[in-house]
Amino acid sequence: MSSQDNRTKKLTSAALLATLALIFSYVEAMIPVSIAMPGVKLGIANIVILVALYKLGFRYALVINLVRILISGFLFSGVFGIIYSLAGGVLSLLVMYLLKKSRLFSIVGVSMAGGVAHNIGQLLVASFIVSDLRMFIYFPVLMFSGLVSGIVLGYIGHYILSRYIKEESYEK
Repeated sequence: MSSQDNRTKKLTSAALLATLALIFSYVEAMIPVSIAMPGVKLGIANIVILVALYKLGFRYALVINLVRILISGFLFSGVFGIIYSLAGGVLSLLVMYLLKKSRLFSIVGVSMAGGVAHNIGQLLVASFIVSDLRMFIYFPVLMFSGLVSGIVLGYIGHYILSRYIKEESYEK
C-alpha cells in the first residue's frame, strides 16, 4: 500500500470515527443529566477517542476529539459546555496518550486515568470560572464516576480493538 493510500485510509477512518463520536454525543445528550448525580455522564463518545488513539495515533485522536467537542457543543450544550468539554477532553487525551506511550498500563488502565483526568479538567475550569477551589469538594464523586466509566469504556474499547479491528495498526 502506498503512502498516499495509507493517508487516505487514515483520513477516511478519522472522518467515520468523528461522525460516530458525534452520534454518541447526541445519544448521551438525550439521556437526562440528573439521573444519578449532576454533572456525571457516561462519556460514551470517549470509546471512539480511545479506539482512535490506539488505531490512528494521538494527532488523529486529538482532531476527532476537537471536532466532536466543538460540533456537539454548538448543537447540544453551548459555549460553556464547549469550554468544560475542551478542558476535560484535552487533558484526558493527553493523559491517555502519555500512559499508552509508557506501555505500563492496559487499555482499561489508560481509559480509567482518562476518565479521572477528564473530570479534573472540568473541575479546574469550574473553579477558575467561579473563582472558588471549593468546587473540588465534588471531586470524590467525579473521581469515582470517572473510574467506573473508564473501566466500562476501557473494556468496550478493548473488545472493539481485539475482536472487530483485525488489521495492523497505522501507528508504528
